[in-house]
Amino acid sequence: MPKFRYTAHDINGEEKSGTVNAANKDAAISQLRNKGLFPTDVMGTELKIPPAGKPPKARVGLDMEIRLPAFLSVVRPKQLMIMTRQMATLIHAGLPLLRSLQVLKRQEKNPALKKALNNVAESIESGSTLAEALGSHPRIFNRLYINMIKAGEAGGLLDVVLERLATYMEKAERVKNKVKSAMTYPIVVLTASTGIMIFLMVAIIPKFESIFADMLEGRSLPTLTLYVMGISEKIKGEWPVIFGAIAGLIVLVEILKRFRIGRIILDSLKLATPLIGNLSRMSALARFARTLGTLLESGVPILQALTIVKETLNSEIISKAVQDIHDSIKEGESMAAPVDANRIFPPIFGGMVEVGEETGELPAMLLKTADMYEDEVDNTVAALSSIIEPLLIVLLAVVVGTIVIAMFLPMVSIIGNLS
Repeated sequence: MPKFRYTAHDINGEEKSGTVNAANKDAAISQLRNKGLFPTDVMGTELKIPPAGKPPKARVGLDMEIRLPAFLSVVRPKQLMIMTRQMATLIHAGLPLLRSLQVLKRQEKNPALKKALNNVAESIESGSTLAEALGSHPRIFNRLYINMIKAGEAGGLLDVVLERLATYMEKAERVKNKVKSAMTYPIVVLTASTGIMIFLMVAIIPKFESIFADMLEGRSLPTLTLYVMGISEKIKGEWPVIFGAIAGLIVLVEILKRFRIGRIILDSLKLATPLIGNLSRMSALARFARTLGTLLESGVPILQALTIVKETLNSEIISKAVQDIHDSIKEGESMAAPVDANRIFPPIFGGMVEVGEETGELPAMLLKTADMYEDEVDNTVAALSSIIEPLLIVLLAVVVGTIVIAMFLPMVSIIGNLS
């Protein structure tokens, strides 16, 4: 019996590979699905020998398989959000799921998402559920997406869940872009100003040094001028050491990101940074509340929802706090107790959770909390923009002004001697 090599994913999105014996490729796929696996690639391991007198057909020209580079096939969050909202609209309008997928596939322009929709439609035609079909594409549809779809299918509210998913992705992306925009401006300005100052120190100031030496005829330079020229000489003479230190710092950060203790250290430093730390904390809390509230509102059990939320957070410190909440609930405690006990959560967060548990409206209270923190993120970004811009301008003016004054002071002495 022929042997087939396969690559597949289980319901949790974990990749599996191996071999299976089957009569043909379709039988191999059916055998894998019966084991709870969703194959993404199934191919025979035995070489097919062509009939005598018929050489194998060479794959040339248009018969060759053309693969796009990976960066051209990336599915962006906005593209996935638009597709999700369109699917919700089609299903709410009464179209069957399979027909809705076919409509979306025809109009989709992203090749990776188009191929995924085609595979999902084929899997549903073969008897799979939508959640099972999506589970075979973990790079596009994460665990949060798949579990919400599973809950929507079980409750008969697929269109509602899809609409909630689209809203969640839209708001999460908006908060993410707000934080990025708040950090992008100062980084760009600081990079540009640093480049200008290095150019002045390395290329311009040494020329003034030779000019002053000729025109002052041995007289001493002002203290400020000597100080600026000393910095210039240090930068010019030790630039390999400076760039090596910067490169080493970048490498150290990348190494720390690979280990849990390193990520905790980096997150602690980020949260302790003035201005930026508070913004990062509020953004992470908004994401936590929005994700958990959306999952609970869609019918996902709370322990499973907390496990999913933990994987979606970018902060190791808050992920640890979520794990503590998960363990406490598993032991029979309420959610409010571990939230109040952890200093990462503000008192108002624990109060909202407590009220939600007492009234039986925990998902709604979490979503309201997310709205509150997203509004705070917006206000903080606006405040940071109004504060950082003049601060950077003043800082740049002071540095450049100091360099200009340092170069101008000897000129006064030279002009006086000429007079």
